Amino acid sequence: MTAPTIHATEIGTEGPRVVFLHGLFGQGRNFTQAAKALVPDLRSVLVDLPNHGRSAWTETTDYEVVADVVAEWLRTTYDGEPASHVVGHSMGGKVAMVLALRHPDLVDRLVVSDISPARSEGAGEFEHLLDSLARLDLPALELRSDADEQLAPHISNAAVRGFLLQNLRSTDDGFAWQANLDLLRSELAVIGGWPEIEATFDHPVLWLAGEKSDYVRPEHEETMRSLFPRTRLATIKGAGHWIHSEQPDAFLSALRVFLLA
Repeated sequence: MTAPTIHATEIGTEGPRVVFLHGLFGQGRNFTQAAKALVPDLRSVLVDLPNHGRSAWTETTDYEVVADVVAEWLRTTYDGEPASHVVGHSMGGKVAMVLALRHPDLVDRLVVSDISPARSEGAGEFEHLLDSLARLDLPALELRSDADEQLAPHISNAAVRGFLLQNLRSTDDGFAWQANLDLLRSELAVIGGWPEIEATFDHPVLWLAGEKSDYVRPEHEETMRSLFPRTRLATIKGAGHWIHSEQPDAFLSALRVFLLA
């Protein structure tokens, strides 16, 4: 069977394999710093999820479809090898949870970073961000800095603009989006939602919550523990939604303790 068109980068050659799944409009390379810090104890696979980075586009962002694409790629790429640890942040955390529930043989330990198996309340923020990107006049851009200048009145945070503009690529025909912006904008409700899945994943799960984030709420815990009965919840002090970039040392410490146990 031919593997789906998934782009991934491997860092490290020793230790158990850890598959990282990024959030909305991110790329696998967002976890490069973490992956390098885990060498030589763990080897990391930084995946570009469908409709992101250099991976193929799909017709839907439905979590079950996306998780199945990742599952088929894992089966084909690592056929006959032990199951992977999987770390997912935000949207990638939902993909990781669905992957574990639908394909438990592929996942050893699971880390879910600042997201819950529930409808997310932050869709309005992402709607604003993606709408701002869609308003960019791509044919008029001569330099990447021109895009940053156009975005600045709408997105004041320079770090957020830089994160989003990693998806802008220069082509022979001018600048274009590498991510599937139109689909991601049109299906934000799907991305912010959670599918109904009647299954459980009975392996160890580390559920990380940012102290300053509201993506993990007390009312989510019952659902989380019903789907993942061996869940341990840890709150990362001083972190918002992007735990791995805001508190990298605490994030890495949590991964090491949990994945090398």
